[in-house]
Amino acid sequence: MNQAEKTPFDTSVRPEVTPFFDEPTSTLSYVVKDPASKACAVVDCVMDLDYPSGSISFAGADQIIAYIQDMQLELQWILDTHVHADHLSAASYIQQRLGGKIAIGSNVSVVQQVFGQVFNTGPEFARDGSQFDRLLDDGDSIQVGQMAGCALHTPGHTPACMSYVLGDTIFIGDTMFMPDDGTARADFPGADAATLYHSIQRILSMPPQMRIFVCHDYLPGGRELEYETTVAAQLESNIHVNRTISELSFVEMRQKRDATLGLPTLILPALQINMRAGRMPPADHSGQVFLKLPINAFGGADIAEITS
Repeated sequence: MNQAEKTPFDTSVRPEVTPFFDEPTSTLSYVVKDPASKACAVVDCVMDLDYPSGSISFAGADQIIAYIQDMQLELQWILDTHVHADHLSAASYIQQRLGGKIAIGSNVSVVQQVFGQVFNTGPEFARDGSQFDRLLDDGDSIQVGQMAGCALHTPGHTPACMSYVLGDTIFIGDTMFMPDDGTARADFPGADAATLYHSIQRILSMPPQMRIFVCHDYLPGGRELEYETTVAAQLESNIHVNRTISELSFVEMRQKRDATLGLPTLILPALQINMRAGRMPPADHSGQVFLKLPINAFGGADIAEITS
């Protein structure tokens, strides 16, 4: 039994969970309140980007901030489940206004090494996770007010993915979606379908009544938004990874499916900002901030003739 399975968390504690849905990126952010105090955490917050104009805004993050202020809550943690490739993190923006510590899994340094090279960030970009206030290892404790929880390393979608257990809830990032939507892709650098399968089994070995909150809902079949399920429901009916599906079958399905998927629309800006804990790259001498567009970083035609 590893450290995380030995870390106590009290499933009799039921945190108050308030969702915020970002429709353009299908992302769920959450405010998680300790039921015994005013302490709270924010999980996977979103910065708005109008890609064609390069304009950022914070309408979604401002809703979270207003909610915390209106409820007179004390923000203690801003938790990212991983370096997201499909939306920009508003962690730094929220921290500047409400405080709290920004945390992520310690393997974020692996992601920073890979994409620091892809984006040719140079020596000014530290690749040791120091942009974050706390780097969490598997089994590390998280205290929100009087509510104890822990971090679970659940890689596969990326090498740095963390799930967060708080009371009777677990925030699973991009491991699984709602049962009718299956599981996350496993074809990014450092990702692995077999590793994802084992991470999911770890989640599904938890008590069946544990509440699961997903990071994305893509509204399959045009249904209404859903974001909360249970370990028992996932075991019974997840279309990709229920109790009847073997590791081999899952890996074969995941690899075949991933081969058909295009890259997320916001992957290039998202990676550059999210690996910096939601901060922009340094401005140039004029004060202007730029994001890079690395040509063929993820495949493409031979450009030797037009670069020589």
